[in-house]
Amino acid sequence: MNAFILMTVMTAFRILGRNRLRAGLTMLGIIIGVGAVIALVSIGHGARAAVRAQVASMGTNVIIVLPGATTVGGVRGGQGGAVTLTVSDGLELKKKIPLLSETAWAKRDVMQILYGNRNWNGPVNGISPGYLTIRDWSYMSGGPITQADMDSAARVALIGQTVVENLFETGEDPVGATIRLKNVPFRVIGVLAPKGQSAQGSDQDDIIFIPFSTAERKVFGTLFLGSVGALFASTDRPEDLPEAVEAIRQVLRARHRLQPEQGDDFTIRTQVDIGKVQEGTSQTLTIMMFAVASISLLVGGIGIMNILLVSVTERTREIGVRMAVGAKRRHILIQFLIEAMTLSLVGGVVGIGLGILGARVTTAVAGWPTIISPESILAAFLFSLAIGLFFGLYPANKAARLNPIEALRYE
Repeated sequence: MNAFILMTVMTAFRILGRNRLRAGLTMLGIIIGVGAVIALVSIGHGARAAVRAQVASMGTNVIIVLPGATTVGGVRGGQGGAVTLTVSDGLELKKKIPLLSETAWAKRDVMQILYGNRNWNGPVNGISPGYLTIRDWSYMSGGPITQADMDSAARVALIGQTVVENLFETGEDPVGATIRLKNVPFRVIGVLAPKGQSAQGSDQDDIIFIPFSTAERKVFGTLFLGSVGALFASTDRPEDLPEAVEAIRQVLRARHRLQPEQGDDFTIRTQVDIGKVQEGTSQTLTIMMFAVASISLLVGGIGIMNILLVSVTERTREIGVRMAVGAKRRHILIQFLIEAMTLSLVGGVVGIGLGILGARVTTAVAGWPTIISPESILAAFLFSLAIGLFFGLYPANKAARLNPIEALRYE
């Protein structure tokens, strides 16, 4: 039986070699389908890995509390539409929740930054010292904002790489330089290490940090002293996040005197929540791209079926001769199935090369991250074989059911 299958495979290659152009065009759908599946799934896997890296750049076990929706006079405001979080809330969280390893608060505004004759519009964040620990910021040079800077409302600043590139000459050391925010001079005490894009796609390196007290009193101003744009907290272990979130909810509801029937006037998000949303979106896109690419495989399968039906018609007399000299119906069936699977096999191998090349070119030209997974290659290859088997079954069965006498008469 093994010798028969080997001979049948060799015969299949010889028959397909008689008309290389027709065989090539027949395999084209399989080649494009397999190549597209591998390339698109590689892009999807690369996007998911990039999302994980972006979420990890947020810090370690981060919890973010934002001012939530409130209802005033029957009108419901959106998230961040009211002052519902304060510095006192942050201090109370640290005091009452042992699970929290650190708490911090921040307020943000976008403004013009001046240095010499250069200027740059970017986000300025007033922060408490714990923010840098929670977000896991490191430094290219200089040092952090300290509690002493907070207590004295010092005019000091930490700047990100994007700000450095736009305000300072190449090779110039920003540490010790004086920049101006709303005409208030600030001494640069540190340059932050680059973090890249956030999970939302914003540039995390386009940033300036100043002490929260300085921002509130000398730069931003405020209608409500002690109000914050967001609270931040972290835990030592990721498994502690759900319990910490519930504890934060209970403490803040008690502080804000919310009744049981009232909703929260704040919104809590964790690093895990953000990662799940981003990865879920990326996974959905990957599945959609895989489904679209699979259509090409189906088209390729239909092409294989069509060409084999033509082949059955062209080789009717040959089939009759083979049956007359002793070939069984199963031999004819196996022959045409092997021809179909040979077409899909060769197309799958070429498609794998095309898909890997496409993924590499995408990374090189567009700069998109791609991860070529062996699982996607194997899945696309097996799917192409299955397509060949499925769409080859009808022509093979038709060939095997030919009447030998009628086949010998066929002209």
